[in-house]
Amino acid sequence: MKDGDSIETRAAGGDAGAFGALMAATKGDLYRFVRRYVGDEAEAHDLLQETYTAAWLALRRYDPARPFEVWLRSIALNKCRDWSRRRAVRRVVRGVMGLDAPEASAVRMETPSPEARLDDRRRAEALRSALTRLPDGLKAPLLLATLEGRSHGEIAAILGVTTKAVETRIARARKRLAEDMAVPGGA
Repeated sequence: MKDGDSIETRAAGGDAGAFGALMAATKGDLYRFVRRYVGDEAEAHDLLQETYTAAWLALRRYDPARPFEVWLRSIALNKCRDWSRRRAVRRVVRGVMGLDAPEASAVRMETPSPEARLDDRRRAEALRSALTRLPDGLKAPLLLATLEGRSHGEIAAILGVTTKAVETRIARARKRLAEDMAVPGGA
């Protein structure tokens, strides 16, 4: 490694300081993505740690010619999918389809009336619930596009699919959400 190497190249070469700098630069956006995906703050922190641990352990497979954030986002997405599968198995085993704490997705407004706050909470909970029911293949591109403002090309690189597949999945996700939200009770 040379002094002029990029931070990504230094990190790929095992430089813990460079990897730490990349973690610091990416953790805010990555946490927000994971938090939105799983819908739980504590789980999101755990998954973020798992993502960085997995990235550190897989650094020798990282290609510095590829954007670090895309590579890292792919790892995070796989961690989120694994978490979703484990959660689905636990639900089946327990026979319970419980919801996360509704206050986690409450919408705040300036001086809202109690009725408005209740309506906001219900809408936010219905949307959160509808999002959690989306299949992973539809949820990930929708979150990356709408909540993170990523281009279809960036999403395609993260997911390892074509931009046309991204467009199709986002359209299907939006259609499903609209149908789900139109049904009283959301299910």
